[in-house]
Amino acid sequence: MKETKENLRALFLEKRLILSPAVREESSLAIANQCLKLPIWGFEYFHLFLPITKKAEVNTSFVLTILQARDKNIVLPKITPGDSLTSILLTDSIEIIKNKWEIPEPERGIPIAPSMLDVVFVPLLGYDTFGNRVGYGKGFYDDFLKSCKPNILKIGLSFFKPIRKIQGIHPEDIPLDYCVTPKEIYQF
Repeated sequence: MKETKENLRALFLEKRLILSPAVREESSLAIANQCLKLPIWGFEYFHLFLPITKKAEVNTSFVLTILQARDKNIVLPKITPGDSLTSILLTDSIEIIKNKWEIPEPERGIPIAPSMLDVVFVPLLGYDTFGNRVGYGKGFYDDFLKSCKPNILKIGLSFFKPIRKIQGIHPEDIPLDYCVTPKEIYQF
């Protein structure tokens, strides 16, 4: 099979879906613990995605708990009516709803400028040894990351190791700086 984005989307989604819920939870906790080894804890503003349950994404609630325990400013992604990504500050009064893609997001809240962010946890389906990632194909995060400061740290979270190389990477695709798995941290 060619390792194109389209083929990899189906492959990695299938790989995630066949993991048992218990394995996904255990692996998500291991990923959060691995995140403690990253050189990110001096930063203040963290953009963290919430998982799409039906797509068996990494449960980021464990990372969220660590960020809260370290008193970090946490922002959550929200897709605006023009289909672009914005960041909303997580506060006690935030109400989380699911949008038309079943993505949990804040219903409303205080927007945070992309230039304020230090670290972005980026959702993905798969990635390669060069830090290129395969998302769901909507381009939300590539567009969003272009509006962030150039030195923002981009961190993927995955249950799996990288593949060698994704075919069909475009110049506008923004690679990751790190990807965290249950057993390893890959730096690109």
